[in-house]
Amino acid sequence: MKYFVLISILILSGCTSTPKVISNSDITSTMNLIALTEEVAPAGIKGVFKLSIKAAGIQNSGIYLNTELDYRDRRNVSVAIHPRTVNAFIKKYGTSPDLYFINKTVEVTGEAKRMIIDFYAMGKKTGKYYFQTHINITSLNQIKVLD
Repeated sequence: MKYFVLISILILSGCTSTPKVISNSDITSTMNLIALTEEVAPAGIKGVFKLSIKAAGIQNSGIYLNTELDYRDRRNVSVAIHPRTVNAFIKKYGTSPDLYFINKTVEVTGEAKRMIIDFYAMGKKTGKYYFQTHINITSLNQIKVLD
């Protein structure tokens, strides 16, 4: 009987899950970051991320900085800058973030999260969607140019 209890404890302890420890080396590439956000969805990954900005877009007064030329590309990470932060940026630097950050490498502090992006037709959701990885910026302190 003692052996049965001991074996049961050993088997059950092997079934427990351990939390995932994420090091900075795991999030150095955008594809690693995207894979990690998929793995922990709907939660996010908090950290400091180094990203090369290739394109930008404006929607609802917010600005999206993209790591790929096509924001729908599976390999893209979007840095979403809140409209109030856009205004603060323009006031401080005299230019818009969509012009300033193109072709630069940035360091972004925040939470990378997998987002569902719905397709619309004639103003209505079609039921089709895709995923994007976003990092929301609500303060100028969250983003800086590295080169």
